[in-house]
Amino acid sequence: MGAPRSRTAEQGEGGSAPANGELPPWEELELLEADETIKLHQLRLKREELQLAEERKRLEGEKQAQIRLWRRVTLEDRSRFSRQPVLGDRYVVMQLLGRGGFSEVWKAFDLVEIREVAVKVSAAAVIDSQEGLPTGTKAHYTRHAHREYKIHKTMEHPRVVKLHDVFEIDSSAMATVQELCAPGGPGQTQDLDQHLKAHGPLPEREAKAILTQLLSGLRYLHCPEGGRPAIIHYDLKPANVLFDGAGDVKITDFGLSKIVEAEQESGGVELTSQGAGTLWYLPPECFVMGGAAPRISGKVDVWSVGVIFFQMLYGQRPFGEGKDQQKVLHDQTMLRATQVDFPPKPAASAEAKAFIRLCLAHAQEDRPDVRTLCAHPYIRARK
Repeated sequence: MGAPRSRTAEQGEGGSAPANGELPPWEELELLEADETIKLHQLRLKREELQLAEERKRLEGEKQAQIRLWRRVTLEDRSRFSRQPVLGDRYVVMQLLGRGGFSEVWKAFDLVEIREVAVKVSAAAVIDSQEGLPTGTKAHYTRHAHREYKIHKTMEHPRVVKLHDVFEIDSSAMATVQELCAPGGPGQTQDLDQHLKAHGPLPEREAKAILTQLLSGLRYLHCPEGGRPAIIHYDLKPANVLFDGAGDVKITDFGLSKIVEAEQESGGVELTSQGAGTLWYLPPECFVMGGAAPRISGKVDVWSVGVIFFQMLYGQRPFGEGKDQQKVLHDQTMLRATQVDFPPKPAASAEAKAFIRLCLAHAQEDRPDVRTLCAHPYIRARK
């Protein structure tokens, strides 16, 4: 058995390199192999990079969830209601769901109806132990809670949180009992604000589904039947868009809502609470200063819908992103919000962008009302 022949020997037997400058077949094969190996390694690295990005996103979501849990437990421990286990001799306090400037929302168990509910404790009770508040503050917030109850008690719609009960905690405080919107499973968030913080921008199909449900609730508020007055929500924002156990939308928090009587429908409602609300979601007409108080209509909520839809698609607000409310007010950000600029990514359809521009028309006379918006081709398109 002879020794293996070398390439040199093969070349000497008619296997020499081609004279035209082309590589010998074996060298060409080696280069192709090296090229494919590099491509394979690149694909593997890209896959690992995507996996690491997903893992980082998951860990960031867990981190934010733990931060929210820590904040909730801290606020719960500070609240006097954590040491008052039963409210109104009926509602067993379970855990704090959230706290605003002068209100708390508790998950509770209704001993009469045998169901879990959300109990919103009015500001008067929450600030009961605080010092340095001006005389009459408690009475003011008690009146505010009564007003919210008056607006909310007549509502009955699948996209609006149901109000069950109202009762006094003491002589200057009260609580409202509402339908509990609780996550239906692992990873599901309580409201749209939490959902966006946990998951970032949403696919357009998902964002449009949420938008459609939100518009359904607004149409009920703005276009009443049976003699019920129209309602301007006035504080629509992701935190006030709750999800029920099935992941469907429920509009909540009517603390700043405006009742539109029949005689006001054409001329609008006088805005007597300038400065209230969440400024990034309010339209330019709410910021006009000097002279008579501005008059507003349901188109305030249409603007808010445009901001929320933009935020669902891009993970940021169209105006005033990165500014606090004081800076938004000082810079007259909303008064100058005459043009919508869309980020290059994530991608969104031209139809979605046109819909947002319509909602965010600077002049309220150029903005459609909710009834018109619900009939828009983008909403009616089945894609």
